[in-house]
Amino acid sequence: MAGMSPLFGREARNARKDPAGRTVTLIAKPGCHLCDDARTVIRRVVDDLGARFEEMDITRDGELHDRYWEQIPVVLIDGEQHTFWRVDEGRLRRGLGA
Repeated sequence: MAGMSPLFGREARNARKDPAGRTVTLIAKPGCHLCDDARTVIRRVVDDLGARFEEMDITRDGELHDRYWEQIPVVLIDGEQHTFWRVDEGRLRRGLGA
């Protein structure tokens, strides 16, 4: 279509999926204000789109701790890293294919 840019890679895969079949994972830690902010945005988006939400505590999993400690909060979509530190609502919606 004229005026539309083509989608490539992850963006193209996400655009074809129904948001209701997706899972958003928040990797967080207790007492983290950025994690609280991320949780608020994620809940609003998943509630609106019907996606699933899960949260993992980085302090209870050594592998997560080693991998993501300096990036928390970390957001995954279907197990793939989407973002870290701050969650942009529009970008998360697009990442879910909305």
